[in-house]
Amino acid sequence: MDTNGDLGRPPKVNGASCVQPCTIPLFTATHVKDATLGGHLARRLVEIGVSDVFSVPGDFNLTLLDHLIAEPGLNLVGCCNELNAGYAADGYARSRGVGACVVTFTVGGLSVLNAIAGAYSENLPVICIVGGPNSNDYGTSRILHHTIGLPDFSQELRCFQTVTCFQAVVNNLEDAHELTDTAIFTALKESKPVYISIGCNLPAIPHPTFSREPVPFSLSPKLSNNMGLEAAVEAAAEFLNKAVKPVMVGGPRMRVANACQAFVELADASGYAVAVLPSGKGLVPEHHPHFIGTYWGAVSTAFCAEIIESADAYMFVGPIYNDYSSVGYSLLLKKEKALIVHPDRVVIGNGPSFGCINMKDFLLALAKRLNKNTTAYENYQRIYVPEGHPLQCSPKEPLRVNVLFKHVQKMLSSDTVVIAETGDSWFNCQKLRLPQGCGYEFQMQYGSIGWSVGATLGYAQAATDKRVISFIGDGSFQVTAQDVSTMLRCGQKNIIFLINNGGYTIEVQIHDGPYNVIKNWNYTGLVDAIHNGEGNCWTTKVHCEKDLIEAIQTATEDKKDCLCFIEVIVHKDDTSKELLEWGSRVSAANSRPPNPQ
Repeated sequence: MDTNGDLGRPPKVNGASCVQPCTIPLFTATHVKDATLGGHLARRLVEIGVSDVFSVPGDFNLTLLDHLIAEPGLNLVGCCNELNAGYAADGYARSRGVGACVVTFTVGGLSVLNAIAGAYSENLPVICIVGGPNSNDYGTSRILHHTIGLPDFSQELRCFQTVTCFQAVVNNLEDAHELTDTAIFTALKESKPVYISIGCNLPAIPHPTFSREPVPFSLSPKLSNNMGLEAAVEAAAEFLNKAVKPVMVGGPRMRVANACQAFVELADASGYAVAVLPSGKGLVPEHHPHFIGTYWGAVSTAFCAEIIESADAYMFVGPIYNDYSSVGYSLLLKKEKALIVHPDRVVIGNGPSFGCINMKDFLLALAKRLNKNTTAYENYQRIYVPEGHPLQCSPKEPLRVNVLFKHVQKMLSSDTVVIAETGDSWFNCQKLRLPQGCGYEFQMQYGSIGWSVGATLGYAQAATDKRVISFIGDGSFQVTAQDVSTMLRCGQKNIIFLINNGGYTIEVQIHDGPYNVIKNWNYTGLVDAIHNGEGNCWTTKVHCEKDLIEAIQTATEDKKDCLCFIEVIVHKDDTSKELLEWGSRVSAANSRPPNPQ
């Protein structure tokens, strides 16, 4: 399929894919004996760019898994649990543009549900396939295992209806072709997850509708209303050209709109100071000559907030605003100064609003109409003072987090991808300056702790030309640690920094209590046990800066073709200043008293 009319791999900015994959392979004619629903679904997955499917077996999906394995272009990656399979499909979709997972009915479906909800919040096309009950059991009074003990089998479907953009329950072969194709098409078109349930007795039965090779997908691009586009560009140009010091800020929805490169072209043409929202990091090249950092209100990177909030016009492209990204609703922005560009709509100040406007079309057309204005960036250069270096550690002094990330910065290159787990890693990784081609991913909207383990597995499986460097807190790791074993089975060469500070530090900064302290594990010992002599794995504990330097050197030189697990021991109160500020503001937002009746 192709959203742009051109075949080939999607463009990437700092390693982040902005569109779905669009390589369409040609298939040889399908033999009638292979003309099954399972075979058709497998070929469709390969066609849209999925070469790895993350799965957990269960008796309702075993026949389907047989057919997926039989497809030469498809690799089945068995995960330790359904939640991680969903997270892996999420991470895979961030790299490839689409991901897929296969689980069993209800016990598997409800377990993967949280990961699918996260993918929905992040606008990721994940195809969640569930092996369902035998088609003959629907509409009967039979009670099946893996259910809640009622003859109603729709509980799982009802749960998925709120976190997927399309649901297909395949109970007969007559419409199976139409339902599965519509589900896959809708996932790609809407850039959201879909749910496909397939009766366990159906995947292996030949049917005439599958006897010919599938017609390749060809998605029509979303077109702008030309009159509306012209009016929107005219109004936006007038709004911005009369400003003295306009700025532009990139957000996460640029990815789904395939507008990353168009944003860069507009930045080049306008001369504006360029920033990103925290959830847009990685979508804008940080080596751009006018890049000034991350705008995150009170916890922005140095001097960025001052430039953005003092501007007399700011253009936000593809933003998502919530209590986290707005630092407890404390952004110092005025609506009348803002031009908001959504994937299909443009809003200028308090009005007007223009609909049916494709973001990419709008940005490219606007680039031709803006006057060059470098005032805001020149102001940034006048006030900018380089950040100081962390205080030098004395020998054997316990390692500080700011020292850790000083050394991490040197590890980054065009061959790496950074994955930041929910927690203080959000704030520390935001301050990393990404070299050209270096990817960056985190889950800000949903913020599900433990996401990064599965996401690391999935991203690394999709992007074999990159080395994934993940930063995971001890509390998050305890949620999803098992699938380090799947990384080893797949021969991945990830570097995992396990930051051990003895608890849920991000929760401590919002609201402290004894529930934020967790049982300490011997994390390197756990990974060694998971390794169990099978696969290529190296682990170490780091207590001081000298240990860290040696560990990084080993991981990047001697063990560069190996999964490296580095447990970093830090003080429980060693947090970034940004987390301290952010936590107090989010706490204030959470604790607001009820409005008077």
